Amino acid sequence: MRENEVDRQLEEISYSIGAEQNTVSGRLMGPDSAPGPAVPWRKVLWECQPFPDNYVDQRFLEELRRNEGIRQYRYWAVVKEAGFVGERLSCVAIFITIWLYIEQGLLSPETLLWTSLVCALLGYGLHQALTSQVESGCEPRTRLADLQSATIFLSFTFGFSPVLKTLTESVSTDTVYAMSAFMLLAHLVSFPYAHPSPPGSFSLNAALFASVCLASRLPGALHTFAMLSCALLVFALWPCLLQRLRENAPSQFTGVCVGVCIGGVGGLGSQWPGGAVLLALALWSVTLLCPLLLVRLQGQKDNIHGPWDEAEIHEDLSHF
Repeated sequence: MRENEVDRQLEEISYSIGAEQNTVSGRLMGPDSAPGPAVPWRKVLWECQPFPDNYVDQRFLEELRRNEGIRQYRYWAVVKEAGFVGERLSCVAIFITIWLYIEQGLLSPETLLWTSLVCALLGYGLHQALTSQVESGCEPRTRLADLQSATIFLSFTFGFSPVLKTLTESVSTDTVYAMSAFMLLAHLVSFPYAHPSPPGSFSLNAALFASVCLASRLPGALHTFAMLSCALLVFALWPCLLQRLRENAPSQFTGVCVGVCIGGVGGLGSQWPGGAVLLALALWSVTLLCPLLLVRLQGQKDNIHGPWDEAEIHEDLSHF
């Protein structure tokens, strides 16, 4: 009997201690693991708190931000910017058309050289008229420096034309055409559409490599020289002039892009009607359909930002 009374007293003491612990825990945690008013939850890891490690309260989602910094596009503004991509496609088509004409003997190299010279002079005059008098960050090039650069390039190209003519004699024609197609595709993919044709860019080198491959299949050295001069005009100088038009004459820039696209489709259609249809479909997709999809899908974005994002250092640490 005495042992039973001792056991009963121990159970009562244990029950009272457990009740007191539950009361204290309820004061700290509150009902349903909600924080009590005495100990508020803080979003810190270095402090020991009477909460589970995965606990968050209602204030955690107060810092939720949706679609922060998303740019709203207008359809016709996007179409105008996409016109530069369509213009590049058309320029490649025009270059291929010129090569087909000169390869078939329908265009003489002398005519191509004189036409390229006239276009280069007119384009240079227009570029100088559009260029501002004060260039930011560097002094403007003089006409003498431009003339020296053009003379050096033309002299070296004319001197090495016989060598370039025989450059791919040991390579099969199919391989040359495949390399040219791959390089022209690389030119289109890697073209710097924001700042066209910077010196030494990969797109310019790829286009000139394709031009050398195609020019090496022409009948004579003069044909090769004429084709390379045309390639320099189409792939290096023309994008710079078009960028000036986009910056200083936006309305004329749109008209020029439309004209180049029409010229590319028409020129390719004179040699390959099926290719002209494919080019027209590509231009329609790039300049009209893709901007429409971009504007429509922009409203479906749902980016969330909040306290779970990685920490960003906004201070200038260069002095360290």
